[in-house]
Amino acid sequence: MRIDKLLSLILVGLLTISCVNQPTKQEETSTKGIHPEWVYDAVIYEVNTRQFTPEGTFKAFANHLPRLQELGVDILWFMPIQTIGEKDRKGSLGSYYSIKDYIEVNSEFGTLDDFKEVVETAQSMGMKVILDWVANHTSRDAVWVNEHPEWYVRDSLGDLNIMYDWTDIAQLDYSIPEMRDEMIESMMFWVKETGINGFRCDVAGELPTDFWEVAKDSLMKIESDLFFLAEAEKPELNESVFDAYYAWDFHHKMNSVAQGKEPVDSLRVSLERMLNNFPKHAIPMYFTSNHDENSWNGTEFERMGDAVQTFAALTYVLPGMPLIYNGQEAGLNKRLEFFEKDLIDFSDNDDFTGFYKMLNSLKKQHPALQSQERDGSMIEIANNHPQKVWSFKRSKGESEIVAIFNLSRESLNVTLEEDFKGVKYSDLNDSTEVEITGEVALQPWEYKILYR
Repeated sequence: MRIDKLLSLILVGLLTISCVNQPTKQEETSTKGIHPEWVYDAVIYEVNTRQFTPEGTFKAFANHLPRLQELGVDILWFMPIQTIGEKDRKGSLGSYYSIKDYIEVNSEFGTLDDFKEVVETAQSMGMKVILDWVANHTSRDAVWVNEHPEWYVRDSLGDLNIMYDWTDIAQLDYSIPEMRDEMIESMMFWVKETGINGFRCDVAGELPTDFWEVAKDSLMKIESDLFFLAEAEKPELNESVFDAYYAWDFHHKMNSVAQGKEPVDSLRVSLERMLNNFPKHAIPMYFTSNHDENSWNGTEFERMGDAVQTFAALTYVLPGMPLIYNGQEAGLNKRLEFFEKDLIDFSDNDDFTGFYKMLNSLKKQHPALQSQERDGSMIEIANNHPQKVWSFKRSKGESEIVAIFNLSRESLNVTLEEDFKGVKYSDLNDSTEVEITGEVALQPWEYKILYR
């Protein structure tokens, strides 16, 4: 037997073992989940306020809420909205992640009342709002630098510490209890004052886990229905604090497969590693772009070429939660400036809006695609091109999804090693009723998502 065939069969077995029994375990537990009820079929949408409209304000953004509601997004994640430091500022406008005052709104975007209005309006339309939280560092001229200089990490010369190439920041010292308390108070301010629904926590893995545990406990006493997303891939953070985490490794593997550098097995292994290493309830957040990827590593079109929609669709049918970075729903093919004004073009020439609307609807209508803890089983369907084609089935109760992805530049005749005789499905692309014959012809990067 060929080695690649043997490896694929082993991986099929691993995925089947790890995933197939999850629904039974979940059905035996209480109907109340670990995560907020609105999380399980949710899609996250990242908002870059500065670049979203010509005005770059909350008020201008609010005009897009009906469009986003129609698109089918559920969680609006706002990049940091606080004041930005001026000392050693990068560019003319600075980085969102160099915060001067944790409880002060950046006047570039509007006022606290403007933001509160956006939150209230979005919530009234069925959407939730989470705020990007930068707890690892402040700007180098932050109010805390002057009021509490002892709260900061210092280098060998006694100067404010700089991490990586972030020359506009000052690292906070988490051995200081008073600083921890004030950080939590600042997070509580936003929950109390604006009614946000949670936080996306920047470089969460750089901070002690016990800080996040205390912070969540304090915040949940104010509002018990909060959602926490870690910008990290660190299993211990999801034990009791964070609902979701960044699927960084899987993202990098998608890029590599799209570029022909790795076979499909790299995706199988990455997914299996997540399923094994993280708590069963932890939700991986999949993405083909975000603010960092877009600005620093290139647009999804640069990194994935003709496979852009293929991998976007894949993020919707795997166990987890998908992310849309603003502009992706319009096929934006542009690296947005990070420290300057650089407007998003929302004109959509290739109906990416229809594409994402279709995927968002699929996610909500089929219980088999719910996120961890309530997700459907995932069983790989063996095929005759395992290094190029990923085929699998998601099932929960009467809900069933069959996904067949040609993740290669070749046209392939795919033979599925499973008997689908007499079972009828609907095709996602055109809703036509089809019967799987066992053989599927797929063009380069073509995929089939069938449901019943």
